[in-house]
Amino acid sequence: MKQLKVLAFTHQQIDLKDLGKLVICNQSLVSRLSAVKQQFGIAEIFYVGTCNRVEFVFCASQQITPAFIKDFVRSLDFCIEENRLDDFVHKAKWYEDEEALNHLLRISCSLESLVVGEKEILAQVRKSYEICREAGFTGDYLRMIMNQVVKAAKRVYTETRISKNPISVVSLAYRKLRELNMCSNSRILIVGAGETNKTISKYLQKHKYSNFAVFNRTLSKAEDLARDLRGEAYPLEELKNYRKGFDVIITCTSATEPLITNDIYQSLLNGETDKKVIVDLAIPNDTDTDVLENNPVHYIEVKSLQEVANRNMQERYQEHVHAEVIIEQTIDEFRPLLKQRRIELAMREVPLKIKEIKSMALNSVFAEDIEQLDDNSREVLERVINYMEKKYISVPMVMAKEILVNNS
Repeated sequence: MKQLKVLAFTHQQIDLKDLGKLVICNQSLVSRLSAVKQQFGIAEIFYVGTCNRVEFVFCASQQITPAFIKDFVRSLDFCIEENRLDDFVHKAKWYEDEEALNHLLRISCSLESLVVGEKEILAQVRKSYEICREAGFTGDYLRMIMNQVVKAAKRVYTETRISKNPISVVSLAYRKLRELNMCSNSRILIVGAGETNKTISKYLQKHKYSNFAVFNRTLSKAEDLARDLRGEAYPLEELKNYRKGFDVIITCTSATEPLITNDIYQSLLNGETDKKVIVDLAIPNDTDTDVLENNPVHYIEVKSLQEVANRNMQERYQEHVHAEVIIEQTIDEFRPLLKQRRIELAMREVPLKIKEIKSMALNSVFAEDIEQLDDNSREVLERVINYMEKKYISVPMVMAKEILVNNS
């Protein structure tokens, strides 16, 4: 694994705004990586760019040094001022040999992610690799590396609980909501059109809920969300006048005082007496305590959800040790596979060499002697030589594999 290198710029060392300067768009990927390959004599390379990391995985004989990194970044023609290059170099992390494979495995198993256990990173790494493979930047070596990466990540996600329990407050809220078994045409009021409500709305829409009314201080934002949900949009002040009834209120605003007072809640009920659902993801809560004290309500609020999320996150961190074992096993398994592949590649020349020797023997060295043989003798000789040719091709490979297995 001496050729494997990883050069990493991540959220752990670099501000996300600065990290954005290292992102390569698809349109310029080919030209930039081509320039890097040529300048540094890199055999294979692929680039990984996500919202919180930029990494280059490549095969090269030279060691990575600060000077190398500086020239490497320069050659990629990023929009980085020359006087800031040293700062980026100082914040870069680099890995070589088995450390590089270990790092790549840890990334793909989400042990290095902002949110431990999120499976999206594996898909991102695979997609990045595929783009570079199709562009001709990778070869046999990185193909083998990626096979091990995918194999290890799948084991971690299936054999450990690292991604089992949700740690997003929104996903937990939606799970609680789903447990109530509401019908798909339940009347849902969404108060606030920020990112949190947009996210939970996507969950609802995905599971075929279709009856929405959106309220927001800025009407245009309510209209944008309502358009996506095929619902109705209202300015927030119209909440007190809404008389179409509801089954669920989902609220998350930046208000400092409760928006859903008992008076507004009573007017929203419009005479209905059945138990309703309130999902309050605001901090501080948008729902007045009077509403909960005076009405039958299924109340889902952010504080209790956060406690669950924290417990789930702790459980994910406890799964680290199991993931680390899988990663160590993967590296141990890869060493003999890599040696075997190197032998296979080295032995590719054997058949050609044997065919050359056979041709030389038949057409030059022993040509006159063979001419003196009758047809039957020549046929027997040809069969013997062909048999020996096949054996001479297979025997060295079998012996090499046996030596490799015995040494392992």
